[in-house]
Amino acid sequence: MAKKSESQVWSAWATAWGPVGAVASERGVCRFILPHYTMRDLEQLLAWEHKDAVRDDSAFSDLTILSREYFNGKMVDFSGICCDLPAEGSFSGVVLRACREVPYGKTVGYLALAKQIGREDAARAVATALSKNHVPLIIPCHRVIYSGGGMGGFTAEGGVDLKKRMIDLERRNAG
Repeated sequence: MAKKSESQVWSAWATAWGPVGAVASERGVCRFILPHYTMRDLEQLLAWEHKDAVRDDSAFSDLTILSREYFNGKMVDFSGICCDLPAEGSFSGVVLRACREVPYGKTVGYLALAKQIGREDAARAVATALSKNHVPLIIPCHRVIYSGGGMGGFTAEGGVDLKKRMIDLERRNAG
């Protein structure tokens, strides 16, 4: 997350699944909120959580387009959206960057992701790092599930039901 002294901007916009919102620092998007709230509640939440941030819809034009396309069932790639993530060498930073590589329409197990980062013994720690992902959808933590196929957890608003709905959407629309 961005430091309090940094300038931040925020925005909220409608998608086919409901309003989403984001906050960005100079380093990139540091918060993304999936559909769950009414527009009014979402705008109030973002303004309250980020009191020093100013609304700037233009700062999120690419993310607005991509997220609308995503929730309309189009296969999109968020890799061009810059994110303000934990340091590259930190465990969380490594996990989030590896998760970002999971392609649209595919899922990977927590253990497989742990093995991918060279930490086969750290599947639970991977799950914990993903539970603190402040930019779901952009870093697609919804694509990480239990090795046996169960959904696992999802700490974003909407919970596991939203995670399953997003995975189902991608599976239906993946080329």
